[in-house]
Amino acid sequence: MIAQKVSYNLGMHREKAVIFIAFDKDMALINRVKKLVGCRWSNSTKKWYVPDNEYYRNLFKLEQKVELFRSGDRIGQINRPHLIRFVETLQLKGYSENTVRTYRNELTQFLILLKDRNVLDCDETNVRNYFLYCINELKLSENTMHSRTNAIKFFFEKVLHREKFFFEIHRQKKEKKLPKVIHSADIKRIFDLTENLKHNTMLKISYGMGLRVSEVVNLKISDIDSKQMLVLLERAKGKKDRYVNLPESLLVQLRLYYKEYKPKEYLFEGQYGGQYSIRSAQMVFKQAMVRSGLNKVVSFHSLRHSFATHLLEQGTDIRFIQDLLGHNDIKTTLLYTHVSDTSIRKIKSPLDRIYDGEDLK
Repeated sequence: MIAQKVSYNLGMHREKAVIFIAFDKDMALINRVKKLVGCRWSNSTKKWYVPDNEYYRNLFKLEQKVELFRSGDRIGQINRPHLIRFVETLQLKGYSENTVRTYRNELTQFLILLKDRNVLDCDETNVRNYFLYCINELKLSENTMHSRTNAIKFFFEKVLHREKFFFEIHRQKKEKKLPKVIHSADIKRIFDLTENLKHNTMLKISYGMGLRVSEVVNLKISDIDSKQMLVLLERAKGKKDRYVNLPESLLVQLRLYYKEYKPKEYLFEGQYGGQYSIRSAQMVFKQAMVRSGLNKVVSFHSLRHSFATHLLEQGTDIRFIQDLLGHNDIKTTLLYTHVSDTSIRKIKSPLDRIYDGEDLK
């Protein structure tokens, strides 16, 4: 629901947290508001309201509330202040909402295990034994272990200021997975079989500019400069802005899409307005893969991987690709050299050389 004259305010109504929706009388807006699940009219405030939950905070672009403690939490009372301070430190340092949520959940698991024991009394041996328990008993994956280690390391070093606390605690080797890439012919097949204009445009934008799914749904109409053929990505991963090139082959389709869907603020908006959700975009890709009949285990992010790999195979300088992808470290971009098949295909197996007679001369 995006309209310039609409405002959203957090409040309480009948002892429940709600989001009030205020706007000048407009029958078209009223009809759209009525379709929102759980929407009600308040006679006392003369405003419409919906439940204050994660879905509507995302829809209305409001800051997510951090629920530190729920009824089912088993964190001892003595450690609850430490979790609050941990979250506040992450927020003060400008960590993203996703990182705050992930780190909070990881530290929570550690604090639950402590029960009524104060986390301040834990030493390196206690933490080391806990990590061994996570590996040997809980059978946590390498990625989960790295996330949990990072959260607990942050707590002890940045919140409790035990700077050398992790000196004797070794990390697991992180599994090095290569990016999953889709062949260009298969990508064209995906596009050809995706008839919905919005879905087709969304997928082409991701592949054509190498965007993450979050960057696709965050695109605003004002970010697209068709005169200079540039697209601005504001506050992308790492809170960095960057420009990417707008593919010439996409310009006509973008104009057709705009005329048909008439988005207000975001390039891709939901059925009743508001920003298109990441989950919905991922479902668009999943359905496109089913239609194409391609038997590959890939995700929406594979469009970005394919963009980078195909640029590399075309001879694009790796540092230009790094800039387009917004990577801080060139090592991240260099991963694509391991999946590019241009140079690999030139290598001739010794077996072939034997049967070609080259080594028998």
